[in-house]
Amino acid sequence: MQDQHLASATVGERPLALQLGLEVGLAATFTAATVAAAHLKIPLPFTPVPLTLQTLVVLLAGGLLGARLGFVSATGYLLLSLLGLSVMAGPSFIGPTGGYVLGFVLAAVVVGLCVRRGTWGWLIVGMAAGSLTILLCGSLWLSAYTGQDWLKALQLGALPFLPGDALKTAAAVLVVRRFQPQVRRVLR
Repeated sequence: MQDQHLASATVGERPLALQLGLEVGLAATFTAATVAAAHLKIPLPFTPVPLTLQTLVVLLAGGLLGARLGFVSATGYLLLSLLGLSVMAGPSFIGPTGGYVLGFVLAAVVVGLCVRRGTWGWLIVGMAAGSLTILLCGSLWLSAYTGQDWLKALQLGALPFLPGDALKTAAAVLVVRRFQPQVRRVLR
């Protein structure tokens, strides 16, 4: 009888508590990496949106952890920002960069769902779609925040970041392609 109870508290051959601890730990690690990436910023004189490495971290979270844990990681960052903690590249969530943070949550899920298919093509499509999701959400928010028309907000909130995001996307593709098998083994 006790063996049946023990068997139900496992995932595969791993105890459920250990599995949950691994998942929470990985999601929290990517949340913390997103916080750190927010503080490595380069202000741009022509836009209220600075350059950061947050997009790279979010793409990696979705690609390495999958849609569910990528969502948890990005949502953790969103919740920290909503609590008013100093975790954002901007002054607060209700500032010009809040839409990017919402985009992080969607992007992690998009990337995770695409990467799950397991091919180079889907990996590239997922990373590009995730990056564009962040830029689109950020630009829409920026438009509403500044009262500018959407095209002007796109010029300030997306276009200047396309070259850098292309590099971050390429880096994320290579890192996920290299390390995803190891992370999957840990998460199984």
